Amino acid sequence: MYKTILKPTFDFLACFFGLVILSPLFIVVTVFLYFANDGYPFFFQNRPGKNGKIFKIIKFKTMNERKDEKGNLLPDADRLTKIGSLVRKTSLDEMPQLINVLKGEMSLIGPRPLLPDYLHLYSDFQNRRHEVKPGITGWAQVNGRNAISWDKKFQYDVWYVDHVSFIVDFKILFKTIIKIIKSEGINAANAATIEPFHGN
Repeated sequence: MYKTILKPTFDFLACFFGLVILSPLFIVVTVFLYFANDGYPFFFQNRPGKNGKIFKIIKFKTMNERKDEKGNLLPDADRLTKIGSLVRKTSLDEMPQLINVLKGEMSLIGPRPLLPDYLHLYSDFQNRRHEVKPGITGWAQVNGRNAISWDKKFQYDVWYVDHVSFIVDFKILFKTIIKIIKSEGINAANAATIEPFHGN
């Protein structure tokens, strides 16, 4: 009952009122990123949701489109803007995903949606992360986020799939707040984001 009725209902109500309450902050961040990113405050990208169904995730754009002399994008760390770094550090870049939750594409809590390019690389075990809706935060995020290995991340994701409950979700939500306050696990070692997944 929790997974099928209570969790989706809580997701919708929490995100609806969350967007209303956070709307002034949402507008301020949008304006700052609009000027920092030449008129593009939002980042849209295809991601696999429940059962691998593709949807467009919405995030605040924290990196610009600077390229080298050959026309290739610079490394993530070189494209991360000052305001983008602050937005990422405080996890405000995830705020627009509340819209994805309202649309029923995501949940507040679940495995983070990764790139569609990774779908063919997963083992049967790793692919089980798609048995539930992806989340804004999840068990892997409160246990290291970008600072842990891919193998550990998938272990945490599948553990969550097998243990979804109100108690587990409440625990993740509480730990997420602590992580945001402490700004822990935002970046992988020596990188602005985690390294791409190349399979097993």
